[in-house]
Amino acid sequence: MNVLFLTIGYPEGNETNLYTDLIQEFEARGDNVYVVCPRERRVGKQTELQEKGRSRILRVKTYNLTKTNVIEKTVAMLMLESQFVKAIKKYFSDITFDLVIYSTPPITFAKVVQYVKTRDGSKSYLLLKDIFPQNAVDMGMFKKNGLVWRYFRKKEERLYAVSDHIGCMSKGNVEYLLRHNPEIDRSKVEECPNSIKVRYFSETRLTHKQTVRAQLQIPEDAVVFVYGGNLGRPQGLDFFLDVLDELRDRQDLFFLISGSGTEYEKIRKRIDEAAFTNVKLFKAFPKEQYNQILECCDVGLIFLDARFTIPNIPSRLNSYLEYGVPIAAATDDCTDLMTILEEADCGVWAKSGDKRQFIKQLEVLARDENLRKRLGRNGRIYLERNYTVARSYEIIKAHTV
Repeated sequence: MNVLFLTIGYPEGNETNLYTDLIQEFEARGDNVYVVCPRERRVGKQTELQEKGRSRILRVKTYNLTKTNVIEKTVAMLMLESQFVKAIKKYFSDITFDLVIYSTPPITFAKVVQYVKTRDGSKSYLLLKDIFPQNAVDMGMFKKNGLVWRYFRKKEERLYAVSDHIGCMSKGNVEYLLRHNPEIDRSKVEECPNSIKVRYFSETRLTHKQTVRAQLQIPEDAVVFVYGGNLGRPQGLDFFLDVLDELRDRQDLFFLISGSGTEYEKIRKRIDEAAFTNVKLFKAFPKEQYNQILECCDVGLIFLDARFTIPNIPSRLNSYLEYGVPIAAATDDCTDLMTILEEADCGVWAKSGDKRQFIKQLEVLARDENLRKRLGRNGRIYLERNYTVARSYEIIKAHTV
């Protein structure tokens, strides 16, 4: 089977993420995968077709989609469709695709998908990772029913219409999508959670926990809480900073933050000015190094802005589960993340903004090592049962038979 995969989230080099893992699973099952992804102009390189295993990766030169101003980002998103179609015509004109898989963001892939479906008679599968424009409305970027909202809402509706099947991250995602888009045929919407290729500790996990802590200058005896990933507005990290301020004198607790995003400098400035002695902030580590750091941590942190009205499921959940790290989450109450944590019995939850309750949850985890170990083991078991790329492959492949 020839599979075309469209995404803006495909890393260069040997870095891995949800999508590289899924593509490797398709390869392992004998499929040929063709990836089309952006190569932002800041890289300074032209469009290039690369070969990697059974995959061909077409990196299309685009404007900057990330780490840029709103105007360039918007223009880049709007031009992406025509740039991808042009590149597919040039580089993949002799390939007949059986399946097109694509992820949000962005929601501006409808014309690309329609072009390939019309040309090749392909099936199409949307991995819905972001519900836009509602998430932007929640963050106060623009108003619902305004001109910008109406434009992107039509883009969103067209993407759903051109999709033969839509895989959502959770039951809450499925329910939200159908409730707010009653025109969508219920039979084409299903759960297809964030998934990874599970690494086993015997292969990847460090055994020198004390060495890692010493390298990072983390107290050997402290309970270490780690936050890794995007440091942006959707995470509502002002709440996290307020929690850190409340716990600034607790030398038995240590907080390690690693990531990048629009809020990084704001966080760095706040930490420096407050002169926290139990907090360290690092730029995002390469994935392998980050995985090693997870080995020396005791609790994984997840945050989402309290204003969200859509059910987000952050992908960092899978990293914590993989390494058997119990989870402490503070999110909006629209996400069903708290239901997942309860079902898996792998962590604790509080509503973002409820500082007292969240600190209480942290203290429960901090003082009970046996509880942390039990929750961590439960999370790992839940991951192996529900969030593997093998399972995602079977879900998607079932629609191509």
